[in-house]
Amino acid sequence: MTFQIYSNLLPQWAPLAGFFLPIDGLFSTQGVMVMLLVAYAGAMWMFLSSAPKVYTLMVSDLEIARQFFEGELQLRAAEVPLHYYYNYEQTLGLSGIDPLYMSTDFGRPAMQQFGGTDGFWYQLKKNVQLHVIGGASIGDKNRQRHVCFDHDCLEQILMKVQTRYVKYKIRREKPLNFLVKTYEGSVIEFAEVSN
Repeated sequence: MTFQIYSNLLPQWAPLAGFFLPIDGLFSTQGVMVMLLVAYAGAMWMFLSSAPKVYTLMVSDLEIARQFFEGELQLRAAEVPLHYYYNYEQTLGLSGIDPLYMSTDFGRPAMQQFGGTDGFWYQLKKNVQLHVIGGASIGDKNRQRHVCFDHDCLEQILMKVQTRYVKYKIRREKPLNFLVKTYEGSVIEFAEVSN
C-alpha cells in the first residue's frame, strides 16, 4: 500500500529530482571553481559599475589650480577611488607623453611627478570626479596652463565656469581651448590635447 502511494508521487517529483541530482557535481572541485568564478565576475561587475568616472587634468601649478577649483568654482573635495590606489601612472600611459606638456622641473624625474594619489580630487557631478595633477608647462605670456586629453572633461569645467559667472573666452572649439580670468586677475588657459 505504501509503495503504491510513493509510486504515484514519483512522476510528479521526477523533474525536481533531476534538478537535485547534480548537487554532488556542484560541490566537486570543478563546481566550486565555477561558483568562485561566477561570484568573482559578479563582484567585479558591481565594483566597476559603481566606480566613478575620473577625468585627469594636468596643471602647471597645483596651488593656483587648488585656489581656482576650490575658491572660484567651489568644487568639493572627493575621496580617491579605490581603483586609483595602485599602478595609476601605468594606467594613465604617462610614459609616452610628449615632453612639450611636461614641466621643466629638472630636480625630479618626470615619473615621480605623477604619483597615483598626488594632486587633488574634486567632485564634478554625482559619479564624475576630476583628478588634478602637476605636469603641464607654462603657457604663452607666462599663463597658467591646464591640459586635458578628454574633451568632455573640459566641457564640464567650462559649464562650471559659466554657472559661477567667471570671465572666460573660448579661443577654439576643436580641440577645445579657452581662457579663464580669475578674481585676482590672473589668466588660466585650459587646453585639450588631441591624441
